[in-house]
Amino acid sequence: MTEPTVMADAHGPGEERTGHKRAAPPRGGLVRRRRILIGVVGGTLALTAVGAWAATVLRSPAQVAAETAPPAADVLTAPVEKKVLSASLVTRGKVAASQRVDVLSAGLSGPDTIRAVVTKVKVKPGDSVKPGSVLVEVAGRPVLALSGSLPAYRNLTAGAVGQDVVQLQKALSAIGYGRGTDPSGTFGPGTQQAVKSLYASAGYTAPSSANTKTDGSGKAGGEKSSEPQNGGAKPEGPAGKTSGTSSTVVLPASETVFIADGPVRVDSVEAVVGATAAEKLMTISAGALVVDGALEGFQKDLVRPGQKVDILSDRTGGQAVGTVALVGPAPAPVGKEAAAADTAPRYQVKITPDAPLAAEFAGQDVRLTIRAASTAGEVLAVPTAAVSSQADGRTTVSVLSKGGRQTRVEVRTGMSGDGNVEVTPVSGTLSPGDRVVLGVGRAPSVGGSKP
Repeated sequence: MTEPTVMADAHGPGEERTGHKRAAPPRGGLVRRRRILIGVVGGTLALTAVGAWAATVLRSPAQVAAETAPPAADVLTAPVEKKVLSASLVTRGKVAASQRVDVLSAGLSGPDTIRAVVTKVKVKPGDSVKPGSVLVEVAGRPVLALSGSLPAYRNLTAGAVGQDVVQLQKALSAIGYGRGTDPSGTFGPGTQQAVKSLYASAGYTAPSSANTKTDGSGKAGGEKSSEPQNGGAKPEGPAGKTSGTSSTVVLPASETVFIADGPVRVDSVEAVVGATAAEKLMTISAGALVVDGALEGFQKDLVRPGQKVDILSDRTGGQAVGTVALVGPAPAPVGKEAAAADTAPRYQVKITPDAPLAAEFAGQDVRLTIRAASTAGEVLAVPTAAVSSQADGRTTVSVLSKGGRQTRVEVRTGMSGDGNVEVTPVSGTLSPGDRVVLGVGRAPSVGGSKP
C-alpha cells in the first residue's frame, strides 16, 4: 500500500513538516534579540559610570565633616641624649690687624717747598708693604715704611739718643743696613750712613743739615750752623784754629712711618696725585689678624678670657676657631650716630685666632659664636620643652613607653644650652634613647612621622 506524501509547498513559513523536527526560526528574530541584549548591557554600564561620578562629586554632610576635620592628636616626643652641653651666645665682629696706622702728612720737609702736594702714590688698597719701601711722595719727598711699634715723633739728628733711635737701628739692620760702631740708641755716623743707604736704595737723597766743626774741644759739636751747606770761608775759632761746616744726615719724622712686625697691608688710600696732601694720606694695618667684637651688657658677664669662639665669614663661608683674649671692663666709646640713637652700651671683646687667619678674612664682618660655658663631660640631656614643674615643686619629665604609657620621672636640672638642659634622675630611671614627651600636636595627615 502506498504511504501518503506531504507536500512541502502546502505549509507556510515556520510550520513543521509532517514527520520532521521543528524548523529553526528565521534570522531576523535573532538579530532583534541581540540588539536588545546589547542595549541592556550598555545602559547598565552608563548607569554605573554616572553612579561613580556622583560618588566622587556628591558628598553627604557627614563625609564633608570627616574629611575637613583636623588630624587626630598625636604625642610629640624627643629622645634622651648623652652629650656635652655648651651654652653659647652669638654676636658680630670685624677682622682687623693687631695694629692700624694712619699715615699722616706731617708738614713740609724740604726748605724750598711752598706747597705740600701729592706727587706720587706708590701703593693701592690691598697691597702688601715691605719694610724700606716708599708708600707715597709729597712735594718730591718720600714717606718710607719701617718696622717698629713706636710712632715717629721727632726728627732724628746727629747725637740723638733714645728708644726711637734703638727702634730705627733695629729696623735698618733688618733690611741690611747696620749701625757701624754706633752704640745702641745713639744716632751717630754709622746710623747716619745706614739712613743714607736706605734713601739711596729708594731713589732719593737723605735730608741733611750743616753742623759746625770744632777744633777738637767738642764745645760746638752737633750744633746747627747758619752757614750754607755749599761751603764758604771758614771762620776762625776762638783759639785761632780754623773751623768749618760739615753735612750730617737728618731723618725727619714726616718721612717715616713705623709699623709692627708681621704682614703689612694697605687698607685705604686717601692721597691723590696733584691734590694738596690732606692730614691723612692712607691707612695701613699690620701684624696678625684678630677679631674685634661687641657684647651687650647682659652678655658681658657670660664671657671671660680663655673661652673658645667659632668664627664664620658670611661672605666667603670661611671658618676658624679663636679664643677670647680681652673683655672690655667699661663700655666702648660710641659714635655720634649711635649716641643720638640712644643705643644700649656695648663692651669690646677681642678674639685671638688659634691659628693665623687666611688673608681673605682681612676686613671682613664675621659672626662670632662664643662658647660661654660647657659641661665637664657627657651628660643626660633633653629638650628644654620636655621639663615641667609640678604643683608640689618637683621637676619632672614624662617618659613614653613603647605601649604608649606615660611615666613621670623626677629629675634635677643642670646646665642648659642650645635648647637642651642637663637632667639627672632623682626617682625612676632615665636612659639614652628613652622618648620624653614634649607635648601634644597633630599627626601628619599624609606620609609624615612622629618627631
